[in-house]
Amino acid sequence: MSKKKTTAWAKSAFIGETHRRKREVNLRLRVNSHSISINLLTRRHSLEQLPLVISSMGGYITMPGIAYYCGSKFALEGVSEALGKEVAGLGIAVTAVAPGSFRTDWAGRSMVRSPRTIADYDALFDPVRQARQEKSGKQPGDPRKAARAMLQAIDAENPPAHLLLGSDALGLVRQKLKALEEEIAAWEEVTRSTDG
Repeated sequence: MSKKKTTAWAKSAFIGETHRRKREVNLRLRVNSHSISINLLTRRHSLEQLPLVISSMGGYITMPGIAYYCGSKFALEGVSEALGKEVAGLGIAVTAVAPGSFRTDWAGRSMVRSPRTIADYDALFDPVRQARQEKSGKQPGDPRKAARAMLQAIDAENPPAHLLLGSDALGLVRQKLKALEEEIAAWEEVTRSTDG
């Protein structure tokens, strides 16, 4: 195998492992920990407690350069919603919290970045990477206010299944839902044509 092919294979293997770890952290570990929590809650009859699942606005919208992150968050939103329906009869509510951009270390040193492998994507990804780095530490969301909002959800008589946090998340998700509704309407005739 040539050195060039070996290097490409090694980069591909590293990227695959990085994405596998993202799925593990963002979905499997969280789902497993929430399943254990639900089990403990039902055994202790502490049914007034509310499991919060921390997701992301990336569970509703997608952005170039973080496809695997968004995909794992979409999955987490779906699993949380289904789990909430499964345990509602036990008096347990599950809330998936989807924060927007908050002043945490998400876009800073805690972010694992894959090495660049395809120069064709640089024109698309470079501005996204640069904007993320420039905004790090200057995001509109205040983590303390997010904590208060989550406590408010925990104390609510009817907690939401989904809780967006931050004006950026609200705006982007509303924009996505509007575009989705328009697309569904534009293709409604084709959609209905498959019946019967």
